[in-house]
Amino acid sequence: MAISRSTYGTRRLAVVLFALLLATLFLLPSQSQRLLQYVGGPLGQILSLPLAAFSSLDHGISETWDGYVALQGVREENRQLRREIELLKGQNNQLRESVSATQRYEALLNFKEQASFQTVAAHVIGRDATNWYRGVILNKGESDGVRPEMGVVTPAGVVGRIVKANSTSSVVLLVTDPNNAVAGLVQRTRDEGIVEGTSHGRARLKYIPLLSRVQAGDHVVTSGLTGAFPRGLAIGRLTQVEKSEGDLFQSAEIEPEVDLSKLDEVLVITAPYEDADAAQKLLQEIHGDRKKP
Repeated sequence: MAISRSTYGTRRLAVVLFALLLATLFLLPSQSQRLLQYVGGPLGQILSLPLAAFSSLDHGISETWDGYVALQGVREENRQLRREIELLKGQNNQLRESVSATQRYEALLNFKEQASFQTVAAHVIGRDATNWYRGVILNKGESDGVRPEMGVVTPAGVVGRIVKANSTSSVVLLVTDPNNAVAGLVQRTRDEGIVEGTSHGRARLKYIPLLSRVQAGDHVVTSGLTGAFPRGLAIGRLTQVEKSEGDLFQSAEIEPEVDLSKLDEVLVITAPYEDADAAQKLLQEIHGDRKKP
């Protein structure tokens, strides 16, 4: 009975040792292969063949795992780089916008300094969304000296006139609105007329004398005969002259000098002349002389 228990324990120990040997051989194929080659002998050569295959498979699995880990690192690095690129794009857009705004401010400041009339600089903060008229909203109002009927310009030319104002903002009726009218003058021929907006969002010079030789390409400026604008501010360029038989006047379509769809900063003309009262008196005298026979 004692001999049987000893044999059973010996077998169980042998099985455990054999299992440990197999586990060592398959879990560490490369080390086991080198050990068997070192030991030599037929058994070592026989066992080294499948171990070589396991070693190759283990090496391939290790390379694949290392590649997977490296790929995960590359993906995370790519995501980080994409975030940095998007951040840099946003910063670049802000810098370009700042440069563009600085250039506009410089042009507006130079125009303001060279102008002989008094102005207030304002930002366009909105457009009229009611479709009742073509207008924009400014961030300056009565507290800044802005009043209805004042003219609005940019360095490029006439924008329109103020039609509404409260303490902090005001509304500009664009020169292309049918309800707007500005006294104009054709620079080449010196013929006067009235610039009005059209229902198609354009502008037209009306009441041109019938015998005038105006033509497409002529430039139109403010005549200074209305209180909102001084003389000589650019309004636009004639694109097409119309003269129908029987009409008392000619008319011409105008392309405005100012791109009214891209307004950012403007100047409100608070005083078109240094001495507005004297200018108005002079205009009245001129009109009075014209009426004399």
